[in-house]
Amino acid sequence: MGLLNSASFQRLQGGLDAASKRQSVLANNVANVDTPNFKRSYVNFESILQQQESGLQPTLNAKVSDSRHFQFGNSTIVPAAVVSTDETTSMNNNGNNVDMEREQALSAENQLRHDSYVEQLNSQITMMRTVVEGR
Repeated sequence: MGLLNSASFQRLQGGLDAASKRQSVLANNVANVDTPNFKRSYVNFESILQQQESGLQPTLNAKVSDSRHFQFGNSTIVPAAVVSTDETTSMNNNGNNVDMEREQALSAENQLRHDSYVEQLNSQITMMRTVVEGR
């Protein structure tokens, strides 16, 4: 197992991918703020990861050394980010449910999450570099 293939690195990479996808979805929501009957979308990643870590979804894989072994468990350590559409609400008379203030707040929150993921990755790389260099 390589240094950069650990579960924590994969989860941080999944978080960065989700933050990138979330930023695209938020930009699309803002771009369609005046489009009649447009329904906003959102990205769900952190709650799926939390469910996985709390044991609601299996996280262990079976080690298969023989083709006759049964495979069980989850095949990925990190779940994929899921894009969903909010069909239940309407903010405007034209059927659109995009609220600019909320989208801006969510964008700021997403930026903070992205920055924290990058900071955690940098911290882990620094620790590994320290161990490898023997300082």
